[in-house]
Amino acid sequence: MITMARSLFLTVIFIILGVGFWLLPHTQEVAAGVAIFLLGMLWLQDGFKALTGGLMERLVNHATRTTSRSLFTGAAITTLMQSSSLVSLITISSISSGLITLIQGMGVVFGANLGTTTGAWLVAGFGLKVDIAAYAMPLLVFGVILQFQRHAKRLKGIGSALGGIGFLFLGIALMKSGFEELGSGIDLSQYSVAGTRGLMIYTGLGVLATVIMQSSHATLLLTITALASGQISYENSLALAIGSNIGTTITAILGSISSNSAGRQLAGAHLIFNLVTAVIALLSISQLAQFVDWFSSHVGIANDNYPLKLASFHSLFNLIGIMVMLPLIKPLENGLKLIITEKPIEAKTVKPLYLNESALNLPDTALLVIRQEVEHLAQSTFKTIAHGLNLHRHDILSSEPMKKIVAHSTTDFSMHIRNRYRHKIKPLFSAILLYSTRAQSGMSPKQIQELEQLRFASKRFVHAIKIMNELQYNMTHYANSSNPHIQEEYNRLRQILGKVLRAMFGLRREKGFEAIKQRLQQLQQRAEEHNAVVNGTLDTLIRKQLINPEMATSLMNDCDFAAALIRALIEAAYALYGDLESLQQQTSIVDPRLRKARLAARQGDKQSSRLTIQDIEELEKE
Repeated sequence: MITMARSLFLTVIFIILGVGFWLLPHTQEVAAGVAIFLLGMLWLQDGFKALTGGLMERLVNHATRTTSRSLFTGAAITTLMQSSSLVSLITISSISSGLITLIQGMGVVFGANLGTTTGAWLVAGFGLKVDIAAYAMPLLVFGVILQFQRHAKRLKGIGSALGGIGFLFLGIALMKSGFEELGSGIDLSQYSVAGTRGLMIYTGLGVLATVIMQSSHATLLLTITALASGQISYENSLALAIGSNIGTTITAILGSISSNSAGRQLAGAHLIFNLVTAVIALLSISQLAQFVDWFSSHVGIANDNYPLKLASFHSLFNLIGIMVMLPLIKPLENGLKLIITEKPIEAKTVKPLYLNESALNLPDTALLVIRQEVEHLAQSTFKTIAHGLNLHRHDILSSEPMKKIVAHSTTDFSMHIRNRYRHKIKPLFSAILLYSTRAQSGMSPKQIQELEQLRFASKRFVHAIKIMNELQYNMTHYANSSNPHIQEEYNRLRQILGKVLRAMFGLRREKGFEAIKQRLQQLQQRAEEHNAVVNGTLDTLIRKQLINPEMATSLMNDCDFAAALIRALIEAAYALYGDLESLQQQTSIVDPRLRKARLAARQGDKQSSRLTIQDIEELEKE
């Protein structure tokens, strides 16, 4: 439905522009100026992203500890990037990922509204007084040359920034000359409307223009150049500025549609702030205009310099909006959290908790939400394996000796691992793989390396579930066997697996990964030492006829399945919680008899279990 509406909207715009160009040829230069200006904004944003390497995102995430710092950060970044819409989208991504709180996000958005007023000052004070096109040409030449330096990301980023500034300057020059040419043939000022009616009409036009161009900067620039050439009245230009403030919220609202409730709450705060600010400006427009006249006379702005007076008005009513809304920020937060809540998730099939569309625009934020989702997958894996061993998670995470827990946990949990994999594990795994594939474009080599670790961890968790599926029946069957010897061996397997789960998911809550790395290695070594096949226990049990051949075959297979499960979990832990060097060290010491199985798991999990069984058959031949 949304896609169809957008297509229809785009078609209508094209028709209107086509008819306008045919009836009013002079408008083509103005429209081209707007288009080139918007292109310059895109280049400038891409350049800043490449040059700062996520610095803007990190500034939003770390420089927002207090409301005043949030305001300053929002204003400063918007002044630098000249796009309040982009800052709003960055903030929505950060708040959706849990990096900042709603109040911090509101502070950034409020500050961004003030920061966006600097664009009007630059155009009115500098862009209209000099031949700005003369500066545009060399910037475009240097920028395009540097754009072709594809193997030097920083140079390409500088090229985007220079080219972006060049396009901005060229767009301003074209709009300025376009309105001057237009004035020689058509006098648009005859369509000016005075009074309240004109205020409403031109405010609506400001909203519409900003929605179409997705940039309040472009609307203001168009207004200032038209005002400078006398094509619109000063009174109507003030209404257009107010409308542009309302229209800029549409970008944030569209960006929050695919976000979680926190992102939608921030978009709601943005809309409320701009609506309240606009209402204040509309109700007191005469008083504000008088104050601007008084201010202009005291700072040396000429009485007929309407572009600079418009810039002053734009800054003034945004500043008043911040002063009015800042004391109400806490009640606003509470109200938005009460009204906009997270949609309930169906119990049958698990859905991703953290992956959201808005985070895809920012590599650092995308990596964070992927890591959070892999940890979500890890918790689902923990529950599945624990219940497959007929153990409660709270028992595993307790300080109770594992031997005692296993001895008292004999009840069959009746968990169907295959069904759980289909509804609880596979949806998360599939979502992680799809999302990470989409997120990797634009990532640096270091970020892609971290992404690969997270993918590897998720594959290991899924592989561990598949191994547990092979183990589950015998774990339950023989742990309750009337034969005390086979029961003891299977309970020993349950104990070591329970200890690995405790080390991974219990100790990590209290200590860092480095603190439990040694513990995991000890448990892996102990598992190999206690392997009934390796230490001769199985041979003794068979020779003394303490277990029958069926039990012997099952124990032989399951010892190696358990070893493979431990290795899969430890490799996942190293990839998710450790570092690449630790992961390489871990994977280099895997038992050679299961090396083929691990290789097959990397290529596709469907072959891994089959090869594991082949390795067990080779062990039988030994």
